[in-house]
Amino acid sequence: MKFLIDIGHPAHVHLFKHFSWEMEKRGHSIFFTTREKECTIELLEHYGFHYYNFGKTYKNLVGKIFGIIHFSLLLLFYAIKNKPDIYLSHSAIYPSIVSWILRKPHFAIEDTGNMEQVRFAQKLKSIFLTSTSFKTKLSENQVYYKGYHELAYLHPNNFKADKNIKKELGLKDDEKYVLVRFVSWNASDDIGQKGFSVDFKEKFVNEILKHARVFISAEGKLEKSLKKYRLNIPAHKMHDVIASASLFVGEGATMAAESAVLGIPAIHVNTKRADYCKELEQQYNLLFIFKNNQGVIEKAMELLNTKDVKNIWKEKKEKMLSEKIDVTKFFCWFAENYPESLKIMKSNPEYQDRFLLS
Repeated sequence: MKFLIDIGHPAHVHLFKHFSWEMEKRGHSIFFTTREKECTIELLEHYGFHYYNFGKTYKNLVGKIFGIIHFSLLLLFYAIKNKPDIYLSHSAIYPSIVSWILRKPHFAIEDTGNMEQVRFAQKLKSIFLTSTSFKTKLSENQVYYKGYHELAYLHPNNFKADKNIKKELGLKDDEKYVLVRFVSWNASDDIGQKGFSVDFKEKFVNEILKHARVFISAEGKLEKSLKKYRLNIPAHKMHDVIASASLFVGEGATMAAESAVLGIPAIHVNTKRADYCKELEQQYNLLFIFKNNQGVIEKAMELLNTKDVKNIWKEKKEKMLSEKIDVTKFFCWFAENYPESLKIMKSNPEYQDRFLLS
């Protein structure tokens, strides 16, 4: 079979990379389509994926509306030429439209409930694959799996951290560091949301520096006083950096969840609480969510000074993993056996337990 995977964000490359490698091993063909956003192209090239680049994304509302027509047409022409049997994406608008036009199934892998995109997938009869932590009913054709997007690439079956990453960062083996993430707030699902105030960023970093080194991952420009702390590594090594951090503090839900599933204490600052982050906080105590700056420094200091915090979080992580499936194995089974797999999951959701960590 031929699978077309549409990538809208660097995290989606990670979401689908192990699926792609496994399905290619099984004799299937994989095509990636994408737009230029952050390090998406860098990641696709690093992993050696065949991809088609449709160009730069649009930033303002008018541009985004025009982009729906523009990118959908480009994808349509590409699909007519390459004839994929199944489309996959993170509920992206363009494959929702094109798969519907060409009467092919589209698997919308959804975890954020970004409704301006999801509505297209809903109306155009996409198949939704969502975590059991996701509380919104999107479709009659919605399948719930016991996992998170992050476990498609950070499950222990798929990820082994590089133990030499501290050396690459110029640190000693016993030296602590905190990874800080600032987002640009330009995404469509960021409208009306906010995290750190500008004044707070410098204050926070200066407090952390009293206890540990600081590395900042930022989507946009950094304030002049913070530029020297910007993390400068190849994009594909970010998860190695997360895995060796003493603490993660940031505005982005994806990196907060990545830290949590790797057993790294994480603080997420955002007015919006994604369902998967809420579950990681409330059910597994791997993550702390704040709506604003208040209390963030105090919680960061508490975590940095907690004795044996590494082992405490390891136990929490292992409990979480014991209840979650290998998401990539599940995706491969579902795609390869569709539409029978949809019938199985609708009639017997516990079938997925065969993909639990053994």
